[in-house]
Amino acid sequence: MSIFQRIATIFGAKANKALDKAENPNETLDYSYQKQLELLQKVRRGVADVATSRKRLELQINQLEQQQTKLSGQAQKAMEIGREDLAREALTRKSGLSQQITDLQTQHEGLQGEEQKLTLASQRLQAKVDAFRTRKETIKATYNAAEAQSKIGEAFSGISEELGDVGLAVQRAEDKTAALQARAGAVDELIASGALEDVTGSSKDDISAQLDALSSENDVEMELARMRDSLPAGEKKDQKSLEGEGQ
Repeated sequence: MSIFQRIATIFGAKANKALDKAENPNETLDYSYQKQLELLQKVRRGVADVATSRKRLELQINQLEQQQTKLSGQAQKAMEIGREDLAREALTRKSGLSQQITDLQTQHEGLQGEEQKLTLASQRLQAKVDAFRTRKETIKATYNAAEAQSKIGEAFSGISEELGDVGLAVQRAEDKTAALQARAGAVDELIASGALEDVTGSSKDDISAQLDALSSENDVEMELARMRDSLPAGEKKDQKSLEGEGQ
């Protein structure tokens, strides 16, 4: 293969790929159907033209037959008045018309046959066009459904990839949260056991806690004594009586 043939092959392959990518089956089918309709229209016009020509011949034949009838009447009338020469002329013209009528009838028969052929062809073409239209719509519906399904599949594929990324991010967040919770729990345990010193001073040993409780209780008793001393004398006696009964 020469270099030019290889170049032509490469360009041809690329052009074919580009055309295949650009081709829309729906548009191609509609275009083919339109062309068939145009062909069917041409055949129908042909049938109409032949029918028109046939009808025109029928009119001409009728006119010539009327002329023959008229000439026969003239010949008969000429014989009645003794004008045989006029009768002969009328019959001669009638004979000439007979040949014309015969020729026209032959053409008429030919047009009738042609009209029947074209009518049959038109009917067959109409059936093919109708069948193609049904098949066209079926193919288009199937193609559109397949195209929609493909797009849905692509959308789901994209969503799956995005959900996969989100899932990884969520997993990482959960792992970090669990690690922080474990670390915080471990620190709390170490502080509670005294292994670590609470620099905030929020943690106390048991001795300090008991001393704080006694100090708080002493403060309460002192406050009660102060409030008792501030009461009037009568109320002090009543208060002491109540305290004695309570004891």
